[in-house]
Amino acid sequence: MQGVVLLALTTLDFLKPQQCEYGSTLCKNPSKIQFAVLYSGIALAVIGLGGTRFTLATMGADQFDKPKHQATFFNWYFFVFYVSAVISNTAIVYVEDNVSWTWGFGLTVVCNLIGLVIFLLGSRFYRHVKPQGSPFVDLARVFVAALRKRKVLISLNSDDYYHCHKHQGSVEMVTATTPTKSFRFLNRAALKTEGDIRADGLIAKPWRLCTVQQVEDLKTLIRIFPLWCTSIFLATPIGIQSSLTVLQALTMDRHLGPHFKIPAGSILVIAFISAAISLTLIDRILCPLWKKLTNHSPTPLQRIGLGHILNALSMAVSALVESRRLRIAHAHHLQNQPAGPITPMLALWLFPQLALVGIGEAFHFPGQVSLYYQEFPTSLRSTSTAMISLLIAIAFYLSTAVIDLIRRTTKWLPDDLNNGRLDNVYWLLTVLGMLNFFGYLVCATMYKYKNTDEGHGTSNGSDQ
Repeated sequence: MQGVVLLALTTLDFLKPQQCEYGSTLCKNPSKIQFAVLYSGIALAVIGLGGTRFTLATMGADQFDKPKHQATFFNWYFFVFYVSAVISNTAIVYVEDNVSWTWGFGLTVVCNLIGLVIFLLGSRFYRHVKPQGSPFVDLARVFVAALRKRKVLISLNSDDYYHCHKHQGSVEMVTATTPTKSFRFLNRAALKTEGDIRADGLIAKPWRLCTVQQVEDLKTLIRIFPLWCTSIFLATPIGIQSSLTVLQALTMDRHLGPHFKIPAGSILVIAFISAAISLTLIDRILCPLWKKLTNHSPTPLQRIGLGHILNALSMAVSALVESRRLRIAHAHHLQNQPAGPITPMLALWLFPQLALVGIGEAFHFPGQVSLYYQEFPTSLRSTSTAMISLLIAIAFYLSTAVIDLIRRTTKWLPDDLNNGRLDNVYWLLTVLGMLNFFGYLVCATMYKYKNTDEGHGTSNGSDQ
């Protein structure tokens, strides 16, 4: 909220640079105060966005007990997210371009204020999960304890492991089970040795002994890490496509009728619209139909897998469309022309690839949030949904690096797209997307759900 307010203030006369004609030598640079307000607003807005976007997803899912209902909530959470993105990229941009920047930012301040008031009014009705210390310290303790007991022999007797945990000042017993055989080295962290336990049953040396549950929680994170990595390489082509599609649109006929021309940057809205519509169809039609045919709702891993396929298909369609655009451009001899000629091909041809990537996002983004929320330890629920923000950030930084690498090593992406081979870039992304999908299949087949719910998923990894 504070960041948006500061950004709105930058539209006032005394906080923005004086107007200057292009090429003039009499222009004045912005003052330090103007820079400070601008950068402070951006910084606060980014921090606020990072702290609320997917934390709200966790808080909303905490209101439900069954994974099926949580998955439905994630569907509608992303639906609202994509609808909001459509409004901000169309209505707000239109107001800023045709009315004033002051009105545009003013509307965002009002929207943020309304959202804050609604959140505060409903806070007394929310189910609040009380914090129980830092979960990252518990994970670190497992590593340290396992290392310190690396010479201790692993036992097959469940009584040799520590299963208790402190609950409101008392010791609560849990069902004694032997730790799983995967990553057996970590099982040593829960092995009881002399001096590890106090007379009251609590842990005497926290960095030498952990509970079996803490060990299994760390194992879950290790098992899910490869799936998370494949999602980074799933999102990277989306970042590349977003940048290149705008460049394609700039070279194409963007007119819709005699009086309206699609802004090149706004053409990405098609992906948001497609995702919002698809989320509605998935929740109301596809999921009930899937459950009727299979007696199970689609699992998160299945949804992510479909997202992989649709994403690769979108890249292939992008390659075909660009091949057609290049043929038309070459047929009209539009290469090496300084004015940036427009290819006589409607920008509507870009809609199918954007629609496909939007449908793919409707499958894999909610599926990933549902998977991480369902499988992460309870103490890491907020972190689980924030993993989406982290992988998107890494993917978009990686997409920039990939584009730079292609420009340095090939001639596929020159300044004039009519002289390049952008279609080859898309074909490369298609191949890499399929390879990533096969890697995902291997990881998904080997993965076994830790938390299951009747009608939502299955505990057998081979059934995913």
